[in-house]
Amino acid sequence: MRPETSANPPSLFRNRFLQTILLSSVLLQIGIWVRNFAILLYVADRTNNDPYAISLISVAEFAPIFVFSFIGGTFADRWRPKRTMIWCDSLSAVSVFAVLMSIHFGSWESVYLVAFISAILSQFSQPSSMRLFKYHVPEEQLQQGMALFQSLMAIFMVLGPMLGTFVYSTFGLETSIAVMGVVFLLSALVLVRLPEDRMESQTVKVKGQFRKDFIEGFRYVWQSQVLRMLGLAFILAGLSVGVAQALNLFIVTERLGRSEEFLQYMLMVNGAAMLIGGGIVAVFAKKVPPQLLLAIGMLTGAVCTTIVGFSTSVPLTLTIQFLNGLVFPCIHIGISTMILKWSHTSIVGRVNGVLNPMFVGMMVVSMSFAGALKNAFSLSTIFSGAGVLFLLGAMVMLPILNQKAPDHTPAAQEI
Repeated sequence: MRPETSANPPSLFRNRFLQTILLSSVLLQIGIWVRNFAILLYVADRTNNDPYAISLISVAEFAPIFVFSFIGGTFADRWRPKRTMIWCDSLSAVSVFAVLMSIHFGSWESVYLVAFISAILSQFSQPSSMRLFKYHVPEEQLQQGMALFQSLMAIFMVLGPMLGTFVYSTFGLETSIAVMGVVFLLSALVLVRLPEDRMESQTVKVKGQFRKDFIEGFRYVWQSQVLRMLGLAFILAGLSVGVAQALNLFIVTERLGRSEEFLQYMLMVNGAAMLIGGGIVAVFAKKVPPQLLLAIGMLTGAVCTTIVGFSTSVPLTLTIQFLNGLVFPCIHIGISTMILKWSHTSIVGRVNGVLNPMFVGMMVVSMSFAGALKNAFSLSTIFSGAGVLFLLGAMVMLPILNQKAPDHTPAAQEI
């Protein structure tokens, strides 16, 4: 049963749940960025920039999403979310220290396990966090809450690469991995402060019905026009983002005539704009439907991606990257808010588990084909195609722009 909310709910920043989750997220982001750059730089040094060895890092990070996202989402709906999140962070910390011992005694390939195990556990923890978010944050503040999370992600997109590079170059691999283990442990301790779970664990009540629950997540998404359209938008956005990310380096070297190092400045401009954009959306979040936010974000992405593919001017490209970053939070916030508003509390984990792999899966697919596309077509053509995919994603939102979120009272849609 969801707690009663007053007509005028208190400020988001006074919400104990949100305070705790944001602090936990800060710790996790520190660990993730230090881990990502430590592994990337270490593998590059160890293998002399072997493309295959470096690509295995992405496989270790993304493969668990395909295998465990559906399963993790289903279990997240059956288990107590607070307990699940604490256990996941604790087990991540334990696994990190175990792998660290293996690395210390000579098995450097174990670095891949750090990303792999952490990615698996996140598939259980992340949907549990979404369940608690829907439970503890008033309906009218969901979109503002998502905007705060987007702002946090943007901060680390700017600071994360610098932090990760600094820690690895100053202290080395083992200390970097140890930092990740410590912050995951600290995150688990912070999560103890979360309000007690009042959602009943379903492990006993529906024992033996895992397959039914698993299938129910797919059926729930398919029966909702809004969630179906959102899934299609996920696929189109994933295809577009994947190919653009994979070829951004060639935009820098071929279209702009700059060195590879210039890419970090493009990313920093984009990340800084995302931080500002997240703040702007947080202010106006209550007044704009999430479907419209998503459509605006994808339409702007279509225009900006196409211009970047044609531009040979550094000032123009950086301006467009800033504009794109400014509006990109609309996509993330719109998607997250739609999942929360159109999903009953008892099935949020499974809906997230069904939709999330669509984006990541298509992103990985388009990344894998990016090299072949680069050999066959010009950058302008490829980025125009990515822009068209974004445009189609915006058009997908048109039939559902005026739909209102259902009233998920405790008696509604029992799963």
